[in-house]
Amino acid sequence: MEAVARYRGPEDRKDRRGADGWTIAPVKEVMKNRIVKMIERALPEVLEEARVGAMSLPPVEVEATRDPVHGDYATNMAMILSAKLKKNPRQIARMICDRLQDEKTILAKIEIAGPGFINFFLREDVWKAALKEIEAAADRYGCSDAGGGRRVQVEFVSANPTGPLHIGHARGAVVGDVLANILQAAGYEVYREYYINDAGNQMFNLGRSVLYRYQELLGREVAFPDSCYQGDYIRDIAGEILSRDGELHLDRPEEELVPVFTDHAAAVILAGIKEDLAAFGVVFDEYFSERELYKDEGVAKLLQRLEERGHIYREEDTRWFRTSAFGDEKDRVVVRQNGEPTYFAADIAYHKNKFERGFSWVIDIWGADHHGYLPRMSAGIQALGYPPESLRVVLVQLVNLLRGGRPVAMSTRSGEFVTLREVVDEVGRDAARYNFLMRRTDSHLDFDLEVAKQQSNENPVYYVQYAHARIASILRLAAERGIDLPRYEEVNAGLLVVPEEMALIKALNRFPELVSGAAAALEPHRLTFFANDLAALFHSYYNKHKVISEDPELSRARLFLMKTLQIVLKNNLKLLGVSAPDKM
Repeated sequence: MEAVARYRGPEDRKDRRGADGWTIAPVKEVMKNRIVKMIERALPEVLEEARVGAMSLPPVEVEATRDPVHGDYATNMAMILSAKLKKNPRQIARMICDRLQDEKTILAKIEIAGPGFINFFLREDVWKAALKEIEAAADRYGCSDAGGGRRVQVEFVSANPTGPLHIGHARGAVVGDVLANILQAAGYEVYREYYINDAGNQMFNLGRSVLYRYQELLGREVAFPDSCYQGDYIRDIAGEILSRDGELHLDRPEEELVPVFTDHAAAVILAGIKEDLAAFGVVFDEYFSERELYKDEGVAKLLQRLEERGHIYREEDTRWFRTSAFGDEKDRVVVRQNGEPTYFAADIAYHKNKFERGFSWVIDIWGADHHGYLPRMSAGIQALGYPPESLRVVLVQLVNLLRGGRPVAMSTRSGEFVTLREVVDEVGRDAARYNFLMRRTDSHLDFDLEVAKQQSNENPVYYVQYAHARIASILRLAAERGIDLPRYEEVNAGLLVVPEEMALIKALNRFPELVSGAAAALEPHRLTFFANDLAALFHSYYNKHKVISEDPELSRARLFLMKTLQIVLKNNLKLLGVSAPDKM
């Protein structure tokens, strides 16, 4: 299986920017940006004609059209300017278009549509000439310097080390990992981080759970509390301690033993989590322990400073954070009546730590059930003096695990699995990763194990990988027939005229736009949608047209198109952490 294309740690950023990582190597300006700059050049003259004087203008927005009947790109800039210029949008659109007449080098046609949309039709030879950039950039095609090297931290998974990762963690794991890949390709310096919740009552209960199972294994009758962890893995850990230490701990005081059993259990579980994530293609740059925040009374000192600034107040023995002052619906407790800090207190300290490490942008991947937590977290970072936009939260909805269309019982006692590792072992890493990204993160996802294992077009990852393998087969056939794989300068791209070829060429050229757009919107599903569409375009083309035919010149042109298509498919799959096989 092909190695996951990502950095393995901070040391890799110094001198390993080759095949294992994304190098910032931007290709020439993408088509959309060329249209944007055309409009930007025209706007000062539009304002002058409108006699409104200098004014601040919103950014020019240009989007690819969904229907080619409406051109290749469109903008609603005229409608946006209508209120500012106090003119009809279609009149403004005409003023803009009149100043684009010198742009015929790339434009075949401009038209005004509907209430004031401007549609741009690019010349076919411009699309074809851009294929040269794909060939030149090769495995770097899709990269850009849009992020400008800004340091970004992506924190994801962050499950309590009280048990193995389950299917619910899997989706967040791949979403975070692929987002990090996308941001890295878009020119950000990215760090992946896992926050270990290894402080608090859940860890105390973990230690007690293992201790009680240890005592049971030695023949003692123990009343096992409902608050303790019930899984078979607890008994396994207790058995390891028994094998190692025998009856050494049998008669020692519980308050002395619980911390020892907690530390051992947490270390074993965390090691298993790391192993399961590695099998899933997810490796973190940092595992950050919550306990670090409490060293030298760090959390207490931070809360005291916030109280001195008026952000925290007391009601009897409870301390409240004035989150309502920053838009939250009500104030939130940071220290309980018994003197124990809440999770919110630790999270404020953790995010302060993130920014102090030099991250200008932090991205948290949360389960959708935490959506109500966002306002208080935003309030916390604002109280610390950081702008609200420096924190972005991606919410990930639940996964419904199916087998042949029927729900899988979420209980290990029933004989059905729920752990991440068991899913990966059954369907494979590629299928698992791809299927978890088949929907928007804020949409529920049905994951059917039987579909994920099929070697048919019903399985989306197979459909895409098979497209790559089929292209590789075409290129091998050409080599067997003594046809060298041509370079752009050696082909007549003007021969690529059938509609399916132009659809492929336009899709390939839009890949850099796709990557930068997915980075800006934090939407990794855009890559799977694109891969599905690109594979469909290829399969449709291949079923209608011969790549290698009796016409040598046409064959060379189509082989070059296949070469660029293979590059884009492979780069897209690399961002997804999915292999691009040459044979299937």
